[in-house]
Parts: sequence; structure tokens; C-alpha cells
Amino acid sequence: MPSNKSVSDAPIVQFRNCRILRNHKLQWEDLWVRQGKILNPEKLFFDEKGAADVQVDCQGRIIAPGFIDVQINGGFGVDFSQETDETGQGVCLVARSILPHGVTSFCPTIVTSPSSVYHKVLPQITVGDGGPGGAGVLGIHLEGPYISAEKKGAHPEHCLRSFSERGFSELLKTYGTLDGVIIVTVAPEMGRSGEVIKELVKRRICVSLGHSVANLSQAEDAVNSGASFITHLFNAMLPFHHRDPGIVGLLTSDRIPAGRTVYYGMIADGIHTNPAALRIAHRAHPSGTRTLAGSIATMDMCVRHFHEATGCTLEEALEAASLHPAQLLGLHHRKGTLDFGADADFIQLDDNLNVKATYIAGELVWSSWAI
Repeated sequence: MPSNKSVSDAPIVQFRNCRILRNHKLQWEDLWVRQGKILNPEKLFFDEKGAADVQVDCQGRIIAPGFIDVQINGGFGVDFSQETDETGQGVCLVARSILPHGVTSFCPTIVTSPSSVYHKVLPQITVGDGGPGGAGVLGIHLEGPYISAEKKGAHPEHCLRSFSERGFSELLKTYGTLDGVIIVTVAPEMGRSGEVIKELVKRRICVSLGHSVANLSQAEDAVNSGASFITHLFNAMLPFHHRDPGIVGLLTSDRIPAGRTVYYGMIADGIHTNPAALRIAHRAHPSGTRTLAGSIATMDMCVRHFHEATGCTLEEALEAASLHPAQLLGLHHRKGTLDFGADADFIQLDDNLNVKATYIAGELVWSSWAI
């Protein structure tokens, strides 16, 4: 039976003795949570005359929004691009396994595959918020098959496709459905890519540029058509050249529409991207940065390495893996932030950015101590 309890009857949890990441600053302040949302304590005290039902002593640790991974191809023995009836179980396993690394939301990513894989796998992935069973699924990231053969990386060449004369209908035929899809990575130099990008953006799907030999003009045209993200910057694209900087040139382009931000992912594992390249990207375009675990490195490892390699502040490193991906996906009103009214998805960390506890909807789902 549904509960008759009002919102004001629900338990209030006060996280005290902590530094909260809010308004881009770490500040000594308590965090108040009720029914999975961040509370405004002033309204609680003065309007409701409320008080905490439970207090949690955070022992001076940092509280930051949970990490958001917009590109994870699998892990822990699971490959999301396999044609199987067990994709749903695989997503659940990964969702549980990334909790110790501070990830509270993610985008299962499918690489270039035959159409049969998309038709089989996509309907099995359920989008929804996380909980005790694991991190939430924000949507599916389709990385290919509309990418360059010259920059395919590990993507199987025999599965690559072009838009041909059919444009967007060709894409729909390949994927079978766009239900649950939130990001599509394409190479912008492909014929008819502009119209395809516009159609995807109309459906509120984020378009990312990657696995590409595009020049800067082609990349700028794609952004003007609605593309807003770069898949693993520096990797699987033309290297920066002073005469034509390619996709990398978007970081300082003067053809980006006013008020628009082009975000970019980087594999900040110390292997795929040299620390000097991380510093160049961050200093050229800090507000677009995000880090990702695009290798065997975990998200928390990438955040620590990004902080150390770039010399950025703790706040910038944490927001690169939380606020910025939420902004990219248009979800920053409820994810990637500790603002009042946002989802209470957050983590506790020590000063070295080691994750100590993970919370989803205000509920402890993993900790370095016994739950």
C-alpha cells in the first residue's frame, strides 16, 4: 500500500564535520538530505521547524557529487558490445562494481558493431536512477559505426558504415532504435553528417566528435549543427598541426556559437594521454574538461591523475568528473551537483581524493568500512 507519510515526515539526515563542494568551492558546511534529495537547511529550520533525525560524522572528509562516466564499454568481465541475451545482467554487474570508484551514474557504451548487435543489445539496457543495486544508467553511448577507417582504433573495420544518400534513416536502420540513447559519436567529415547531427540533436541526443580525420572547419561545422562533445580528445583523431589543428582546434575556436560550450573527454590514465597534453587542454579550455576511465584505469584513478598532472584545484578535478558531464547531458539541475533540490548522489573522499563512501539518493551503497 502507498505510504500516507508526508515529505516532512520522512527522516532527515545531517552529514556534519565535512567540506562540501558547492558553488565551485570546498567549504565547511553540513549536508542535509531527505527522501533522496539535497535539502535547503534554512527552509527546513525556519519554514518547517525541522531538525535532523540522523547525524553522520564525516570526520573532516570531502563530500562531492558522485562521478558520472559517459563512456564505459564494460569491465569486470563484461563487454557491452557482445551479442547476448545477458546484457541487462552485465550492466547490473558493472553498475555494482563501479560504486567503490565513486561512480553514481554512467552511460554504457557500445563500440562499432554489426546491426544485429545493436538490435539485440539496445532493448536490454534500462535507463534509470541508481540505488543499492548499483550506479544509475543515464543513457546509452553509441560510439560508431559512423567513424573514420583511418582512426578506427580497436573498432572492427568491416562494421564501419557511412550515411550514404539516406542520411538519418540509414542511422535508424543500423541501430534499430534510439530509445535510451543519450550520446552518439560520429566522424564529422562523413558526407551528410551535418543533417544527421541536427536530427539527433532534435531528439535531445548529444552528438560527440571522434575517431575522425576531420579538419578544423569540418569540426566547426559539426558544432554549428549541434555537436557538443569530443570523444577522448587527442586519441583517434588527427594530431594538432599549426596550419590546421583539426578537432583539437575546437578548444580555442572562434566559430563556436555564443553561449555554447564544447565539452571533451580525456583518457587521464597516464598512458593514453601524456600529462603535458592534459595540461594543454585544461589550460586552453578548463570549463570543458572531464575525465574518463576509457581504459583499465578506474574513474577515481583518472581524477587523481588529472589533478596531479594539470596542477588544477581539488574542486576542478572533482567537477571534471561530475558537474561537467552532467552539464554536457543537460542533467545538471539534478546530477553532478550538491545544490538544493538535486539528487543526493554523492561521495566521501579524503584529501588525496581516495573514495571512502558512495551514496545514491542519500543511501550508503558502498564504503571502505562495513555498511
